[in-house]
Amino acid sequence: MRTLKDIQVGQTVTVRKLHGDGPVRRRIMDMGITKGVAIHVRKVAPLGDPMELNLRGYELTLRRADADMIEVE
Repeated sequence: MRTLKDIQVGQTVTVRKLHGDGPVRRRIMDMGITKGVAIHVRKVAPLGDPMELNLRGYELTLRRADADMIEVE
């Protein structure tokens, strides 16, 4: 299983499944990250947290802990 946390800068992947429960999962979905969405990893901070992403024409910042809950293909 590959998660968004494992993806290198410059790659584009498609969301396969969201893991986790409750408010964390809801927060991820509120950002527009749902099954089938293409995500481009734009930049990762030097220490690995946070990640900057492009999806649906928006730029987002996501914590690595949250990125680990997003399964990608």
